Amino acid sequence: MPLRDRILRAATELYAETGFRGATTRQIARRAGVNEVTLFRHFGSKTALLHEAIHCACARPGSRLLPERPQAPREELLRWARATWTELWQCRGVIRTAMGECEAHPELYPKEGSATATAARELGEYLERLPPSGLAAPGLELTAAGAMLLGTLFADAMTREILPCVYREEPAAAIDQYVTLFLRAIGAEAVPFQEM
Repeated sequence: MPLRDRILRAATELYAETGFRGATTRQIARRAGVNEVTLFRHFGSKTALLHEAIHCACARPGSRLLPERPQAPREELLRWARATWTELWQCRGVIRTAMGECEAHPELYPKEGSATATAARELGEYLERLPPSGLAAPGLELTAAGAMLLGTLFADAMTREILPCVYREEPAAAIDQYVTLFLRAIGAEAVPFQEM
């Protein structure tokens, strides 16, 4: 693994475990198998290093998951929702820590390039294309609708381990239910929920 990637991985892991104060440059360097001078040479400061580490850990790959021309909203949204939930689940430790420290360190979490922000933009653009295509009811409050679906996926991924009494279904079945309810709410054609 390249040196820079090794440092970023060590910083991400330590930040998720201990937060900003616990992720000292000494501990990051030790975990990465380098000396502290190397960290500063590559990143300049602890804040810059952690910002880059969090950005890399939480950035969404560039590929779009929703098509330019909607044709089958249920299948398209289900594929998007599963991928979005998986990305959020994989970086939940970093996100949870960043959420807990966002007032003290607002500069650390990337607001525009994060998986959540990218998913929200893609979903919003897709939803705008549904009514003109005749695939959803006209006159919808699309911003609120998108926020509801993304917020549901986000809450599930961040709190599933913490609130098992709320999340009794396996993730795949729960995501299917979220998409089904969402499609009904926006007046889109939806197939009744089926167990997987």
